[in-house]
Amino acid sequence: MNRLLESLNDISVVEAIQTLADVLIVYYLIYRVMLLIRGTRALQMLVGILFALGLFFVSQEEYLNLTTLNWVLEKFVSSFLVILIILFQPDIRRALSEVGKNPLFLAGARKRGASMYDELIRGVTRMSARRIGALIVLEREADLSVFTEEAIPLDARVTADFLVSMFIPSQENHLHDGAALIRNGRLSHAGCFLPLTENPRIDKALGTRHRAAVGITETTDAAVIVVSEESGIISMAQRGQLRRGLDANSLREELMALFGPQSKKD
Repeated sequence: MNRLLESLNDISVVEAIQTLADVLIVYYLIYRVMLLIRGTRALQMLVGILFALGLFFVSQEEYLNLTTLNWVLEKFVSSFLVILIILFQPDIRRALSEVGKNPLFLAGARKRGASMYDELIRGVTRMSARRIGALIVLEREADLSVFTEEAIPLDARVTADFLVSMFIPSQENHLHDGAALIRNGRLSHAGCFLPLTENPRIDKALGTRHRAAVGITETTDAAVIVVSEESGIISMAQRGQLRRGLDANSLREELMALFGPQSKKD
């Protein structure tokens, strides 16, 4: 204890402030990176990379002496930076874009009111009855900004009337093409183009809307509501799975399970 106090006495006030600022900045940057990749497949890949690095260290001669495994992992570690850039290219691009738009990483509070879900359900059921095709993405923890770069920004309140009008197919209505994004309880963007699933087990009878809904949920924790233009069937995609044949009550149950006060974060 005395040695610790003596070492602290040797540190000037300026050095102490510099050290504290250094630690806090690094801590905050790591925290922001974790927020960016939370809920995405990037987090799973990061865990895998850390596991491979841990295996590399324990396979060395001083520990387990696994020569062949250590040689293979050594080649991996030598190209570590290149591998990181390749694997996390979309996330790096999104992070740099966020820094450009918001250098201080200031984020608004997330508010999701029950009335928003009521309006959403009313709008979806009305489109189902009229067989108006729709694709609605609800952002959760994963940041979906990468899918909004070519979309139409809105920042509008979620109402049943607005949702229905958005997806009415017409050459004059440019909002109906692509997906609508709900972020922080508001309609954030329209015309978002989503990646299609490459899962060979998906029903071949399903069209582009359903494949896009499954595709975005395979790589993020988003939830997607789909209304079929052909049949009016309401579906919800989440975690790469598609649940079809929902009505107003079952859709409400799905939404409350994901976004309600008792929901568990991934």
